[in-house]
Amino acid sequence: MNPDTLRAQLLAWYDASARDLPWRVGPADHAAGVRPDPYRVWLSEVMLQQTTVPHATPYFLKFTARWPTVADLAGEADGEVMAAWAGLGYYARARNLLKCARAVASEHGGVFPDTEEGLRGLPGLGPYTAAAVGAIAFDRPANVVDGNVERVMARLFAVETPLPDAKPELKRLAAGLVRDHRPGDWAQALMDLGATICRPKAPLCDRCPVASHCAALATGAPETYPRKTAKAALPHRHGVAYVLTRGDQIALVRRPPKGLLGGMLALPTSDWRAAPWSDAEAAEAAPAPAAWRGVGEVEHGFTHFTLTLRLLRAEGDAADVIWSPRRDLDALPSVFLKAARAGLTNLL
Repeated sequence: MNPDTLRAQLLAWYDASARDLPWRVGPADHAAGVRPDPYRVWLSEVMLQQTTVPHATPYFLKFTARWPTVADLAGEADGEVMAAWAGLGYYARARNLLKCARAVASEHGGVFPDTEEGLRGLPGLGPYTAAAVGAIAFDRPANVVDGNVERVMARLFAVETPLPDAKPELKRLAAGLVRDHRPGDWAQALMDLGATICRPKAPLCDRCPVASHCAALATGAPETYPRKTAKAALPHRHGVAYVLTRGDQIALVRRPPKGLLGGMLALPTSDWRAAPWSDAEAAEAAPAPAAWRGVGEVEHGFTHFTLTLRLLRAEGDAADVIWSPRRDLDALPSVFLKAARAGLTNLL
């Protein structure tokens, strides 16, 4: 493999085929001197962690319309940002988003540091995000390695070590292709290649601009790379969610600021544990005495466990809750939105 030839072929493909993304400055505009907005690059990278482009895009557009600068975001109340984030998942990202925005506004005059090292000093920016913003926003020759890039490297070099153990090797291989020439475009070209051509399943090898360099393709089974260690079964937990209504309103609570779904609005729930809840236990954990009745259950998957939420519904009143119109349920995280909709629908 000739790295410089591979780079030239991939960059030529990117110039012709780059995805049109709302946070991206395309290669033609970039070549003409247009520079990406670091705020938009950073915001998109945070949103895209563990999230697909189609799912993240409407959130990005909503955020940038409401908070067009990092200073605008930094000045917003926590609850407003958390509500706008609802449905994107991995809610620690939203808390770190605010910490970072406020640090940029208060400590850096509303201007992002323009080096990878400086970006790493911001709260919530790990090695990947700092490298991505450094490369894409500031054209620093940073090694930007996400899941798409790992897959491309695993196939180009036919890496036999399974993930996750292969991560250091894949990062080292990717670093060997980084140059001072067009580092931002290079990072995005690799991402685009992995997202559109070198897909996890059914890779489009006949359309790949660097297929002649691909050692995995030469084996005849490129889709079997990257190798992966078999995943252990996720633990399963049980809980009870309470759908308490008062006319056209529904009772919500705000979860503690730290921990899973921290700071988010939610239905009142029991603890989540390994054993199912008995009727007596479920009644005792309820947010208020009422004529609770079962209205089904919902299943939800988190990164580290799966969950069954038994749904109990009642009409009544309660202290220490937030009464919200039913029409505003879209501000809930997906697990509670799913539970609320099921609990309300199953009443009919």
